[in-house]
Amino acid sequence: MRNFNIKRQINKLYTLTTVSYFRIAGASWVALLALRGFSLLQIGVLESIFHIASSCFEIPSGVVADVFGRKKTLALSKLVSVLSSLAMILSDNFGTVAFAIAFSAISYNLESGTIEALAYDSLKSVKQEEKYNQYASTEMMLYRITSSTATLCAGVALWLGYKKAYAIDIFFGMIALGIACSLREISGFTNADSKRTNSQTDKHKQEQIDKQKQGQTDEHKQEQMNEEKNAQKNTQNIRISERLQNVVTESWYFMKHNRKTRSIMFVNALIGAVSTLVLFFLQAKLPTAGLNEALLGPALFIVGLGAALGAKVVGYFPNWKYRKYVILSGVGVLFAFTMTFTGNPYIMIAGGFAGSFADDFLEVRTDILLNDMIPSEQRATLMSVNSFTFSLVMIVMSTLMGSIM
Repeated sequence: MRNFNIKRQINKLYTLTTVSYFRIAGASWVALLALRGFSLLQIGVLESIFHIASSCFEIPSGVVADVFGRKKTLALSKLVSVLSSLAMILSDNFGTVAFAIAFSAISYNLESGTIEALAYDSLKSVKQEEKYNQYASTEMMLYRITSSTATLCAGVALWLGYKKAYAIDIFFGMIALGIACSLREISGFTNADSKRTNSQTDKHKQEQIDKQKQGQTDEHKQEQMNEEKNAQKNTQNIRISERLQNVVTESWYFMKHNRKTRSIMFVNALIGAVSTLVLFFLQAKLPTAGLNEALLGPALFIVGLGAALGAKVVGYFPNWKYRKYVILSGVGVLFAFTMTFTGNPYIMIAGGFAGSFADDFLEVRTDILLNDMIPSEQRATLMSVNSFTFSLVMIVMSTLMGSIM
């Protein structure tokens, strides 16, 4: 690709992740809602609304990215995130908060799978796809460190109040929007359509020249130009319609005939859901186990560093079979789950650290493996299927683990 600086593109994606996930209000939204007087039951319902909205929009958002472009979809994601924070500031009852929560889920959907697809295809465009392993590891590490740092600022968010905290999220969201707009679009499906469009355009131009040579009037020239514009617009609409149909049908065909892909997605989602829920319940269980509330933020920050470490370490084991990653991660998450019943807050924190490490250790390797298996034209859609699988497992496991713990 001409004049394409891959290093600049990757660094922008790193910066986008770092800026996007420093959300001090988003990281402490449960505490902020409780401070506003919402009950735990209402907060639980809002959590369900988030996952329901995520399940509904996850795969369509991937289709949007594959059809209309990954850069545009990432920019839209940041815009929706800003609007979600604004809606939360303006919210004054359960219904308006639910609307803001659903909007937040959509912003995650639009980014999920899209940023990975853009990164992989950017590297692939310069024949450096083998470096995606390093990118995925570093990107996940930055995400965990940033989100953990935002969690560490939970006390600051509570001190500021929800309006000022979400205003800070909007500020960083606008910076992220600017970064997204500066990215370079990478498209793997333009060649045939471009040739067809260029051919039609050249034909119309030639006809216009011929008619000009024959002494066409100015009125006829204007009519010809309008016809050309309409023809190009119709061609573009046909291409979009064809792309939508092809992405959906080809993605369905790929999933239907690739049992290995389905198995990888399910196993990854199951281990990830257990780990996520263990960390979620730790927020409630650590104070009741005797941990000083002032230390809750630092404790969750330490647990988050375990995830960052797992994301980084996975790069040192590129030749392991996937089964080894699954076994190691499964053992780590099971250890974290078991430690929550000890009643000792420090052992529980150690378990959470191990579970976070194991979760991201598997997550990064799964991301790399799936991107190697998935066609570029359906990359964002199929990676969204992976996130959709996680959402479905989360809906089931949330109730199950909630009754156990």
